[in-house]
Formats: sequence, C-alpha cells, structure tokens
Amino acid sequence: MDNVIGEIAGTRLKTFGRRKMTPRVCVVDNKRHLRAFMSEVLEDLGFVTSECGSASELQAILTADLPDLVLLGIAADRLEPGQFLEVLVREAFEGKVLAVGARDSIILKAVQQVGEEYGLGMLPPLTTPFAAETLRERVKMLLPEAPVPSPVVHVGEALHGGWLELWYQSKIDARSLVRRGAEAKVRLRHPTWGVVRPAHFLPEGHDPHFCDLSEFVIERALQDWHYLLEQQSAVDLAINLPAPYLRKPRAVSDLCRRMPMHPAFGGLTIEIASDEAINDLDFLAEIAREMSFYNIGLSIDNLGANWPELMGLDRLPFIKLKADRQFVAGCGKDRLKRTVCRHIVELAQHYGARAVAEGIESGADLAAASKLGFDLVQGYLFGKPMPLKKFAQTALTPTMMQQE
Repeated sequence: MDNVIGEIAGTRLKTFGRRKMTPRVCVVDNKRHLRAFMSEVLEDLGFVTSECGSASELQAILTADLPDLVLLGIAADRLEPGQFLEVLVREAFEGKVLAVGARDSIILKAVQQVGEEYGLGMLPPLTTPFAAETLRERVKMLLPEAPVPSPVVHVGEALHGGWLELWYQSKIDARSLVRRGAEAKVRLRHPTWGVVRPAHFLPEGHDPHFCDLSEFVIERALQDWHYLLEQQSAVDLAINLPAPYLRKPRAVSDLCRRMPMHPAFGGLTIEIASDEAINDLDFLAEIAREMSFYNIGLSIDNLGANWPELMGLDRLPFIKLKADRQFVAGCGKDRLKRTVCRHIVELAQHYGARAVAEGIESGADLAAASKLGFDLVQGYLFGKPMPLKKFAQTALTPTMMQQE
C-alpha cells in the first residue's frame, strides 16, 4: 500500500478549495445502513452528504462534489482502505479525512499512520462506540461560524404555499425505555431549497403571522394524531405554543373544543418557553384548570439556569418540566450540568410534575438522566425528528436506541 501511494504522492495537484459554501462530506463504508446513519448525523451538523462503497465511486465524488471531509469507515471485512487512500492521494484531496473504526483495530491505526505519512489531512480517528458530541467536536473546524440567522423564508409565504409540516421526535420512559409520546416540531419543505432549518423561517413574537403559525401547529397536530391512530399507533403528542397566543380571545376555549373525543386520546401537552412561562405564571395557572378538563396539560420548555425562579410557589400549573438540552447533552461527564439537572428534577418532584430531559445523545447521558430521576427523555440517542409517515412506521416497532 505504501509504495503505490508514495508514487502517486509525487504528482499531487492542489484542487481543494474551489467550492466554499455549505461544507460537504462523503461517507465511505461498505455497509449501507451505517452510511445512512452517519449521513443523517452529519446532515444534522450542517453538512451536505454523499455516500459511496467503492474506490471508483469515491473518485467520481471527489471530482464532482469536491467534499471538504471524507469519513472512512474501517471494518475487518470487505473494505480495503488502501484503495481509498490511493484515490485520495491521486486526486490530490486537500480536505480532511476522518477514519472510524473499532478502538483496538490494527487496520484503523495503519490507515491513520499511512494517511499522515503521505500528507493527507487526517483528523484524530473516531473509535466506536462514540457519541454524537464526539463527532461534532472532530469536525467543528469545517463548519462555518454561523451568524445569528434571520428568516430567509417569510412564514406567511410558507403558510400560503403549504410548505409547512410537523416532524416528530419520541419521548421515552427513562427507566423502561418504552415510547411514551412524541413532540411535534415545525419544519419547512421549500420547493427549491428542500428542508429549511426553523431558525430561517420562524417569525419573531411580534410578527402578525405568529398566531397563524400557532393555528397551523394545533390543526396539523390533531390531524396527525388521527393519522397515527389509523396506523394502529395512538401517540400522546406535545406541541410548542407561545404564551401570548393563549391570551388571544377564545384561544383557550377553541383549543379545548378541538380535542378528540376518541377514547384512545391520551391528552395533549403544550410546551411553553421557560422565560415566557415564568413571566406569565398567574395567567397560566388560571387557564391550566380549564384545560385539564379536556386532557390538555402545560409544560415548561428549555428550563435551565432560571430554575430558581420557580421556587417557593404555592403550586405550579405545569405537568412537566423539561430541562434545556444545553444542560442535558454531555451531563454524563459534566458535573455542573448534572447539578442543574438535579435541581430541575427535585423541583418537578416537589410540585408533583414529571421531569423531562431533552438532548440525550449518548449512553452516558441516558445513564446520568435515569440516575438523576428524570421520568422522560428524548434525543438523538433514540432518533432525530422525522416526518409523519416515517415516524408512524417506527411507532409500530419497539423502541430502538441509535448506535452511539
């Protein structure tokens, strides 16, 4: 392997850097399901992905796509990494190479050594099993510094065009690992640009279309609940609404009136951002009792360092308290994060609410969340948000954790 690569290295040409927009990655692995999994994770980090399982496919992708990163899966069967390294040297690849394989793999160590000897941009290898945060740390230098985004698609245009949909992420019992519901998340599927990130279309609170967006979320969630029921998988759903929307005349009564009368309807949870909820506690306490008669409960979303503001209350009008993902992701290894999470769990237990941890990305996070006493967990360890029909298919199968 060394001799062939050495001959090619002498004729290298500088080709990297002709395209600089969204970073691109080519995932190389002989197992299709592993390629698909890694591609999904990297897409969530902001990469445009392509996949290949042979050296000839890699050569074509290097020429056509000019990837910034090649993720090279190293296994003991059928994949010959020497051929891929030869292609990378021959095509004068100036991007980064991330080798992924078993912790004690001799082949992984050899690929790393040979790649470095012939000048390839080898990142520190990624050993399995790994957490999503570890992968993010490896490739963060390829991701551009993202400025605070401004909407690139007006939500009014999206509503008129029918581009909005709800995607669903499972909520999992922290002890039994059985699915206990799902959170609806708004997504926009643009006819030209594809799926657009929420930060690029969600309006500010003062936008007149914010109420229209809230109406869409309610109506679509209830339609989707009926669809899931037809698929023999009734699921208790949670939606996100702004507190000001609930102050609209007749908003609460109309919401209650829309609730399904079907015996399988287990309830609807409305998640409200923690800062809005804390600033409007009296009003939310007033409407919580009315909504409870219709099986609607309120939940505080993204609760973090502001948890002390909920101490000392006579009662709390919320059935769930959800810890912010920034304090959950990595809590298995971060004592400060665990401390914040523990306070949120204790607060929930004091008021008779359920504690939810969002942002579980590794087995260590899950173990920590379970030990801290969280009732429900959600995060990429169990699956990312997915379109309705795909979610309906997964809802028919036992809960499966993603590979770390």
